[in-house]
Amino acid sequence: MSKKEVERFLIAGGEDKVLRIKYDKIGAMPKFVASAVEDGFDFTEDDLKVVLRESGDSFETSGNPPKRDIWWF
Repeated sequence: MSKKEVERFLIAGGEDKVLRIKYDKIGAMPKFVASAVEDGFDFTEDDLKVVLRESGDSFETSGNPPKRDIWWF
């Protein structure tokens, strides 16, 4: 279930530019996940790490303003 929630979150970020920008600004993974949980997504840091690893994505940001290449379009 939690893996599905991470996937739902990554798709939502891919579809919603405002959501994507909000989360791209959050630097630390614990705060990132806590914010996602507050926004109604039910997953843990470990769940996020597993999905990112499986998809070959990295949590790191690049650019200015910071952006993540984790979002699913």
